[in-house]
Amino acid sequence: MPTPADKAVRHWFVTGASGGLGRHITGHALRQGDRVTATVRRPAALDDLRERYGERLAVETLDVTRPGDIDRVVGRTLRSGPVDIVVNNAGYAVVGAAEEMTVEQIRDQIEVLLLAPMLITRAFLKPMREQGGGRIIQISSMGGQVGIPTHSAYHAGKWGLEGFTESVSREVADFNVHLTLVEPGGTRTGFLSALRYTTETAPYRDNAVGQTRRSLEATDDSSLTGDPARLAAAIYDTTRVPVPPLRLTLGSDTYGAVHTALTERLTALESQRDLAASVAFAD
Repeated sequence: MPTPADKAVRHWFVTGASGGLGRHITGHALRQGDRVTATVRRPAALDDLRERYGERLAVETLDVTRPGDIDRVVGRTLRSGPVDIVVNNAGYAVVGAAEEMTVEQIRDQIEVLLLAPMLITRAFLKPMREQGGGRIIQISSMGGQVGIPTHSAYHAGKWGLEGFTESVSREVADFNVHLTLVEPGGTRTGFLSALRYTTETAPYRDNAVGQTRRSLEATDDSSLTGDPARLAAAIYDTTRVPVPPLRLTLGSDTYGAVHTALTERLTALESQRDLAASVAFAD
């Protein structure tokens, strides 16, 4: 049975495809001759691609925070034919101190960034296992490895996605189903302009939270180095190798920040080696 890496025409399922990286991934896959089912909240956003690629692009309206809608859209997609590659891309960030965030803001971050990709991943595992393989691409972030002030709910979602994906990747490897976490850095996708901010409070105005907020408010896409077209091409290329990496760290800023964070964590761990051993039973 052909695997996703060697099939001539593959079928992709991409969430959050109306703009940003999701649209770039959709466009790149279509240009390579593949089929794509793209989920969006605004169907008209892909009218130009539908006109250009015709039946090779199916567009589905999907709110990923509605589990019932996920089930219906995934079911309809699978009835149109096997899916070889799933890309969980939909996402956004709430910026502000954890204390400033509302319950609704926290809940929505977890639903979009963690629960939705968990549910979508689960929905495709059985069909991929039964068809002999598949690929699931989780669009994580530098924020899945590195924490900064103002992004606590976002980090909770992305760090959770990383743990979920690493665990599931070991559960399904025997079935030729491979999962990859993509960790981009600053990329010109419009993500910054879509940031949602908490209502600022006085205690956090002048500390690290306020400083980070001001920095983000003053930053625009032109200062970011990540090219979303090149990211899309790199992601596509990993689907063509027999065994893809578990993590794909993309962007020199990401590489530097993640390297620093991992080095600091390893140094801290090594400093606790004797303490870790000291809690064992004496006998």
